[in-house]
Amino acid sequence: MSQPADVPVDDEGDVAPEPDVEEGRGGHPVAVVTGASRGIGRHVAMALEDAGWVVERGSTAVAPVTERAAVEAWVAEVVERQGRIDLLVNNAGVVDAEVDLLESDPDDWWRCVEVDVLGPYLVTRAVVPHMVAAGGGRVVNVNSGVAQRPSRSMSAYHVAKTALARLTGATHLAGWEHGVRAFDLMPGIVRTDMTEGMELHAGRTEWTDPADVADLVLALASGDLDVWSGRFVRAGADTAATLRARAAAGLGPTERTLVLDLPDPDDPLHP
Repeated sequence: MSQPADVPVDDEGDVAPEPDVEEGRGGHPVAVVTGASRGIGRHVAMALEDAGWVVERGSTAVAPVTERAAVEAWVAEVVERQGRIDLLVNNAGVVDAEVDLLESDPDDWWRCVEVDVLGPYLVTRAVVPHMVAAGGGRVVNVNSGVAQRPSRSMSAYHVAKTALARLTGATHLAGWEHGVRAFDLMPGIVRTDMTEGMELHAGRTEWTDPADVADLVLALASGDLDVWSGRFVRAGADTAATLRARAAAGLGPTERTLVLDLPDPDDPLHP
C-alpha cells in the first residue's frame, strides 16, 4: 500500500507512528465541531455523540472562528474541561453572494474568505498543539467540490475552498510526524438552511444524506482511513469500505489532492 501524499519519513524511510488516541477525563474521546448549531455540523455532532464521543460544539455564540482571542480562549477552556482534544471538525462556513466577480461586494467577498479560511486556520492552530502534546489526533476540514474548479458565481467561496485544501495539506505535513492526520471531506449538497436559500439549488430534488457525511467523519475519526491523510474524500460517493479498498490497491502520490495538471515532466512547474 502506498503512503499518504508527501508523507514525511525518517532517515531509515519509516513513516511516523499512528496517533495514539486515548480517552478524555470523562472516559470518552473528545471532539470539537465548529458550526455545530445547525446544518452539517449539527448532524456530525449528534452522530459523534451517538457513537460515544464527548462533543464540544462551536458556534458564533461560543467563539467566532475569525476572532483569534475568542478561539484560543475557547479551546483552552475545552482542554481544561476535557483534558484533551482527539478530533477537530472544521465545519463553520459561509458563502458569498451568487453574483460574478465584477458585481461582488468586497466586504461580502472578504467575509467569506475570512470565515472559510482564516477560521479553520485559527481553530487548527489553537487545537493541534494539544493533539501533538497528547500523542496525536485528527482534523477533518469540511471542504467542497468547488475547490477543484473556478466559477463565475460565488468566486470567494471557490477561492476559500481551494485555499482550505492547502490548509489541510499543510496540517497533514506539519502534523504527520507528531501523530496528527488531516483530511478534506467533500459533503456533496446537503439540504440545509444555507443550501435551500441558494438560487443555485432552486428546484433540486436530490441531496446528499447527512448520515453519509457523518459516517465518513466517524470512519476518519476511527483511524481506519489514516492513509487518506492529506487527501479528499467524498460523501455520497465514498464509503469507509470503498476507501479502504481503494487504498489497498495503492494510492498515487497526488491522488485526491489538489495539484496542477502538468503531464510534461520537463515543465518547470512540475513537482
